[in-house]
Amino acid sequence: MRRTLTFIAPRQVEIREEPLPPLGAEDVLVQTVCSAISAGSELLIYRGQFPRELADSHDALSSGLNYPLAYGYACVGRVIETGPCVDPEWVGRFVFSFQPHTTHFIARPEALFPVPEGLAPEAACFLPNMETAVNLVQDAAPILGERVLVLGQGVIGLLTASLLTEFPLDSLATADHFDVRCKALGLHSFDSSQPDFRDQVRTCLPDGADLTLEVSGAPSALDDAIALTRFSGRIVIGSWYGEKRAALDLGGAFHRSRIQLISSQVSSIAPELSARWDKARRFEVAWQALTRIHPERWITQRFALERAAEAYRLLDERPHETIQVMFDY
Repeated sequence: MRRTLTFIAPRQVEIREEPLPPLGAEDVLVQTVCSAISAGSELLIYRGQFPRELADSHDALSSGLNYPLAYGYACVGRVIETGPCVDPEWVGRFVFSFQPHTTHFIARPEALFPVPEGLAPEAACFLPNMETAVNLVQDAAPILGERVLVLGQGVIGLLTASLLTEFPLDSLATADHFDVRCKALGLHSFDSSQPDFRDQVRTCLPDGADLTLEVSGAPSALDDAIALTRFSGRIVIGSWYGEKRAALDLGGAFHRSRIQLISSQVSSIAPELSARWDKARRFEVAWQALTRIHPERWITQRFALERAAEAYRLLDERPHETIQVMFDY
């Protein structure tokens, strides 16, 4: 038997128990060790703010979403059994898989990502977010000496900013609503909830940012990005807003600003890179980055799967207390 977290209606989750299907000859059985909650996309699911039909989506995880729904994509577990056609050396390996929050799952070995030796399972749970951060930085293409602003210091924002610290930038600033996130990386960070937030940023970036990355998940932050990016600058939009809407001020300086708005989403490779890059190469870069950055330091809460309702209420009602919330099995 396995237990799987299921979203059944806005702000309602339950743990459903079901028998595992038979193990196929070319399959492995994985017992989950830990899985990470995405405070962005999963809260949209939890709150019922996701578009119900995304028929043209390139992202299989976010297409055709409807309740009841088992959703999640950051599972790490240990292989405990193999089918007769699978190398038995798989048994005992830690692997990552894009799976919902579940105690056990069956998969083909080619769909699994072996966790590199020495990397903690908790760190491996950050692989999809790190791949997203790598994609954002590749799409942003930072230039030597640029002034960069990252709006949003949730996990995606922290990982993105961490990668950007490795570039020879002139300056790097971040912003978030919550103090615990502003302090997580130790960079110059602004409180975006303050009424004079834009004025504060302009004291650091008087001419505006050359490059701004919007990863807050808040549509209103895109308006901040437009206001704080300089003439001919670039704004990379990595947030998934779901059904959330906000008015943008495009009638003022933006009209003559020649600012580029760049959509960035991890399910595809930028066309200008696709001749040289594929998903496998990007995953390799993401694994290497995890060993350098150690994102497990940002795990703020751990819950047993049976306490899932409590975990999502925390993220929904008291996000200022959280960075990364994890399920332990």
